[in-house]
Amino acid sequence: MDASELLVALAAVVVGFGAGVLSGMLGIGGAVISTPAVRLLGASPLAAVGSTVPAILPGALSGAWRYHREGLVDYRVGLTCGGAGTVFAVLGALVATATPEPGWLMVATAALMLWSGWSVARSGRHASGPRHPGTVPPTRPAVPTLVLLGAGAGFVAGLLGVGGGIVLLPIFTSILHLPVKRAIGSSLVAVAVFSVPALVTHALAGNIDWLLAIPLVLGVVPGARVGARLTVGAPDQRVRLVFGVAVAILAVVYGGAEIVGLTR
Repeated sequence: MDASELLVALAAVVVGFGAGVLSGMLGIGGAVISTPAVRLLGASPLAAVGSTVPAILPGALSGAWRYHREGLVDYRVGLTCGGAGTVFAVLGALVATATPEPGWLMVATAALMLWSGWSVARSGRHASGPRHPGTVPPTRPAVPTLVLLGAGAGFVAGLLGVGGGIVLLPIFTSILHLPVKRAIGSSLVAVAVFSVPALVTHALAGNIDWLLAIPLVLGVVPGARVGARLTVGAPDQRVRLVFGVAVAILAVVYGGAEIVGLTR
């Protein structure tokens, strides 16, 4: 490994740590940071999608364990969504592999980041403290509803190389009305489940640059532990607002750069 490759690997470790922090804090897999960052490190669009997937599973497991210890996981929601998403994660990975212009997958990732960042920031003012009068209480969703949610999130996870929690977290809080920390813990469980078939499919298709993927894994596990500890022990309101705004800003900058590159 020459000096330039070593610098790229070290940068990937740092990126993995940041992605892990985001995963542990907000239950969204962390690839919303690692996918554009890996792209900036020189990966092709398809490699940027595939190389982030190996880091999703250990990051999700590490974060989920912390929430489990605090009793903040709804396993009925997390496992049902995760199980339903497994087949669709494979389908999404196959669609990504067959996409004639993978650059548009990066634009789609940026759009998803923007939506999720906006959703997280908008809901941040209700992320902590007692429920306000008139707030809708948590519901016990029917299994078919959870299956549909998991299928959609799994497809997105396989297609864009993200954890899928970027779809689930806003839905868990706004539609299922789960408390924020329980939504994060449950999302991490679902992400861990359907990241496995996405990983296998991308690996078999040759979409993973392991010189980038392994450093990401090394960084993401300690990052996820730090992120989970921050969210469990601190008010969610400020955390969600700050990270929601940051993800939205990153989406605009990254998406704009990708669109300019595609139109040249």
